[in-house]
Amino acid sequence: MAQNGTKLLLLIDDEPAQCRLISALASRAGFRTIYARDAETAIATLGTQDGMMLDAIILDHWVPGSEATELIIELKARRPALPILMLTAVGSIAEAVDAVRAGATDYLIKPVAPELMLKALNAAVESSKDDGELRPLTEKISVPLEFEEIVGAAPAFRAALAIAAKAARARVPVLIEGEGGVGKEVIADAIHAASPRSKLPMLKLNCGAITGNLLDSILFGHEKGAFTGAFDRKIGLLQQAEGGTIFLDEVDRIPPETQVRLLRFLKHSDIQPLGSPNSFQLDVRIIAATNRKLEREVEKDNFREDLYYQMNVVQLTIPPLRDRTGDIPALARHFLARLAHQPGLRSLGITDEALSLLRSYRWPGNVRQLQSVLFRAAVMCDHNALSCEEFPQIASFVADSGDAEPHLMNSPEGIGITLYCEDGNLRPLEEIEADVIRLAIGHYRGRMTEVARRLGIGRSTLYRKLADLGIDNAA
Repeated sequence: MAQNGTKLLLLIDDEPAQCRLISALASRAGFRTIYARDAETAIATLGTQDGMMLDAIILDHWVPGSEATELIIELKARRPALPILMLTAVGSIAEAVDAVRAGATDYLIKPVAPELMLKALNAAVESSKDDGELRPLTEKISVPLEFEEIVGAAPAFRAALAIAAKAARARVPVLIEGEGGVGKEVIADAIHAASPRSKLPMLKLNCGAITGNLLDSILFGHEKGAFTGAFDRKIGLLQQAEGGTIFLDEVDRIPPETQVRLLRFLKHSDIQPLGSPNSFQLDVRIIAATNRKLEREVEKDNFREDLYYQMNVVQLTIPPLRDRTGDIPALARHFLARLAHQPGLRSLGITDEALSLLRSYRWPGNVRQLQSVLFRAAVMCDHNALSCEEFPQIASFVADSGDAEPHLMNSPEGIGITLYCEDGNLRPLEEIEADVIRLAIGHYRGRMTEVARRLGIGRSTLYRKLADLGIDNAA
């Protein structure tokens, strides 16, 4: 993804002379080149900040540590929309064909004519832009949301947002737990945007995508000669994030050695790059996320207890979508509104029947899956509104499960407030009123003037109700 006109290329090759040549050629076409000398490093690079911004990959057929086709399959599995060009020797045409079948965009025969390479590279990048509607939705609508823009009215979800909003103002680490796809990164983005560090970027690293000791090098940096393959000095992400924030996803996957180094940083705010005799202080805020219960990983001796307590100063648990189905109508309309601004798509509504169907599904992939489903439906829809016809797979799953979702009776559209007792009778009015007030306090993050205005009552009336109903105004 080009920034300021500069595109980013990953070159996977262990031959220094060829690396210099290709880098020089690519710079003519406005590319900045980063390098990986083997398959392991290449895969790890995808999880780094630069890796998230890649526009193309060029790999040599003889890349160490992997068969080229296996590496291409792995790269495409992680980044399906990313174009891959393979360099091959004259005698390796059969392998080149296999590589294309594995997912390579094109192949070039060495020695490569400069004009031919640039033409192929530019064509691959432009083609990936033309196929932009096929990219994952998370790559298409990536503008961070502020807290006020995050959709969700379920009490547990609003409570988590209220904690996040308060934590944003502090320097303390934040741990976000929740199933895959619930929106942990969205919350992290909002925390950073609402913090005093918002003028600096938040760097992101998926720890689950990094293997072996590479995570140490990526996080803390290394000196030249620190280990085999350390041909140059590398500045780690923590140092790059000085004064800002770093987001560590799948933090439960951090290996034990790196846990020790991260613990030192959280306790003393200093790091020591690999191979360096010196350490130095940094001011970086850590936001960590995991789709597992980190406390259970501690009990299994998979995660250090002292690191857990250092990281868990502020802890948020984001509920799965199946526990807040009342938010699905608002989420669906939100995503459709954002999709309307994407090339090739248009403004679409959604029928009540379709919303009812979506609310009847269990959503194992949570909000991320809902995004993807709506995206596919929007691409295929020939009408002005999405109907049940646009969700055949969802309808099939719901029909096969026989799940009528009785919980929908207790959760009116977009509200997330239970109206009925377990015996089927309506709850007392004062209990429902108390839930509404708690919901409003969470939704407007404790701004009592705004809460009163939205509820259509005066501030004095609001505070009297708080006292009468026994509600803490920090609810």
